[in-house]
Amino acid sequence: MFARILFASLAAAGFGTAAIAADPSQAPEPVAIAAPAPAAPAPWLVFTLRGGVLARPEYFGSDDYKAGADLGFRLNHLSLRNGLSFGNPDPWADSQGLSFGGSLRYIQERDTSDFDELAGLDDIDATVELGVSVRYGLENFAAFGTVRRGFGGHEGWVGEIGADVIARPSDRWRLSVGPRLLFGDDEYSDTYFGVTPSESSAALAAYDPDGGLVSAGVEFGARYQINDVWGVEGAVTWDAFQNDALDSPIVEQGSDEQWGARIGLTRVFSIGG
Repeated sequence: MFARILFASLAAAGFGTAAIAADPSQAPEPVAIAAPAPAAPAPWLVFTLRGGVLARPEYFGSDDYKAGADLGFRLNHLSLRNGLSFGNPDPWADSQGLSFGGSLRYIQERDTSDFDELAGLDDIDATVELGVSVRYGLENFAAFGTVRRGFGGHEGWVGEIGADVIARPSDRWRLSVGPRLLFGDDEYSDTYFGVTPSESSAALAAYDPDGGLVSAGVEFGARYQINDVWGVEGAVTWDAFQNDALDSPIVEQGSDEQWGARIGLTRVFSIGG
């Protein structure tokens, strides 16, 4: 009798439920907690190649245009073994803050036998300009500067500064527009805008230009991401010659404004990871 009363009292206080729960046959099944899958390592090298077509003046100062091949290279990301890394592993994302990189420009040869208006001038070999660049980027704005040295047709130094306002109408589109300024030293200006006494004629007087601001203009660019690796990229540029380049007899007989356009496919390559 006393035992039944004690058990009833314990059950009323909740101890009966605890006793039942303590029974192994009534215990809940253990819950398995899955460990998160390890993140895939980032690639150590990411770069983008571009191939397409372009339209550009026949030479600096020409009012005639020609079509040609457009090739481009962009280094998106590089990780070194010492832990240093540069750029962004996501090739479709712009680097934020301060970043450094390379700069390359190709200038086609000028064969004066192809142009009656340049009769008497020396030919100029094709030039490859190599240098470095610095860029500061935000979500909707970027500014940059480059310095390059020429090899081939000219052996001078050039510099370029510019800025872009950036818009992203969707997650696949990137639009940009901004000013461009191109500077060149005496060697650069003499090569493309100068006329030596031995080259001068009734049509082209001797002219010895100084270096400085060569042109000022604007560039509009657009990019569309097709998928993770493929895209379409294009740009339209307008430049007006300045200072001694503007006064060159070569420019005066041609055009002091230069247009350019390019469009091509881009392909992203990732190595490592």
